[in-house]
Amino acid sequence: MARPRKKKRTHVGARNGPSNGVSAQAANRDPKSMVIRIGAGEVGASVSQLVKDVRSMMEPGTAGRLKERRSNRLRDYTAMAGPLGVSHLLLFSRSEAGNINLRLALTPRGPTLHFRVEQYSLAKDVRKAQRHPRGGAKDFLTAPLLVMNNFAMPATTDGSQPAVPKHLETLTTMVFQSLFPPISPQATPLSSIRRVLLLNREMPKPGSGAGDVKYTLNLRHYAISTKRAGLSRSVRRLNTAEKLIKKPSKHNHGMPNLSKLNDVADYLLDPSAVVSGLTSASETEIETDAEVEVLEVGATKVLNKQQMFDKRTRGDRGSHSGRPEVEKRAIKLVELGPRMKLRMAKIEEGVCGGKVMWHEYLNKTPEEVLQMEKLWDSRRREKEERRRAQKENIERKREAKGIVKGDGRNGGEEGEGVEDLELDDKEDEGWNSEGSEDHGAIEINQENISTVG
Repeated sequence: MARPRKKKRTHVGARNGPSNGVSAQAANRDPKSMVIRIGAGEVGASVSQLVKDVRSMMEPGTAGRLKERRSNRLRDYTAMAGPLGVSHLLLFSRSEAGNINLRLALTPRGPTLHFRVEQYSLAKDVRKAQRHPRGGAKDFLTAPLLVMNNFAMPATTDGSQPAVPKHLETLTTMVFQSLFPPISPQATPLSSIRRVLLLNREMPKPGSGAGDVKYTLNLRHYAISTKRAGLSRSVRRLNTAEKLIKKPSKHNHGMPNLSKLNDVADYLLDPSAVVSGLTSASETEIETDAEVEVLEVGATKVLNKQQMFDKRTRGDRGSHSGRPEVEKRAIKLVELGPRMKLRMAKIEEGVCGGKVMWHEYLNKTPEEVLQMEKLWDSRRREKEERRRAQKENIERKREAKGIVKGDGRNGGEEGEGVEDLELDDKEDEGWNSEGSEDHGAIEINQENISTVG
């Protein structure tokens, strides 16, 4: 009788499980994000594809299969962020004038950074411009390495005010740093770092005034490609051929043809022209960005007790005193896309509905700032008063129906007949979701819950 198949591919589609020896508890502490189109189909096909590219860039800690509706409001996503453990919301929208906006919000208390997407290039356009585009699914199994440049601008020499206050520059830096899990140089293996996310802040042009300085970021997404340095092209092809022999395939394009040579030395000296007997200098050089020294990664043989005893008695003769071997690796960055040029418009407290901390165009006097503080204080007191009144109404209705805490007269039907009142804020109804008028539900299937959970 045939042996029944045991299912082992239940969660193959979810690429967000803990990998590379990371515990489940540590994976739960990692930041998770949602990349959302506000207005769904109203943003257009190009922005929809840009959202997909950004989701791939944010892998694996993002909801890659999130489906939006036109009726979804911002409040729907913030309500689901808590149960799913989502810490960041990236909201893409298109205004009536055709401008593309990006809002980066931390849940549940903010702050929110507003950007205008001035220029962008999709990942497919970046691949078309490359001779040898890189495509590997293993690159997206771990979070990218975040590199930020020029985020802390030097103080001005003429005494003028900076474009963004220093404390808000620090706040912006902390928001971007919290997008991805932190990297420990002692514990993180180098093989797990396969991608780089570069954020470069443009420096102000010389001679520009304080009003002309803008907070502009250039975003680039690269894959890290490494090769052994100091080896000729012929030796590298022999190493590739050895791998092809171990894993045979139908298309062995990298296998060198040595059938017409008398000795392998002829190929090693000059694989293209055997008569010359020399190897060109360009063949030993690799087009790289930098060279680094790393510990050689190789298979480790597990020894039993007798072999370990023999090794200690020999004094590790012939093993280079037990020191790890160091090899040179040539590093090359291959762009994956997308590209974006972001200009910061404003910073506000809360999740897309709080006090404006900084604005690119509007500057308030100290009197206006004090007036705004009083306005927000009055709103906060009104909010607390509404919540207190709602709680009192709920308790009064429960007492009127004979449902009091500790009274077991109604048994299991204690909660029936009680009108559930939601302690919502009237200010939440005024959130601007750019074209999202109706309230709807988010389509999140079970796979997506496992993706962000």
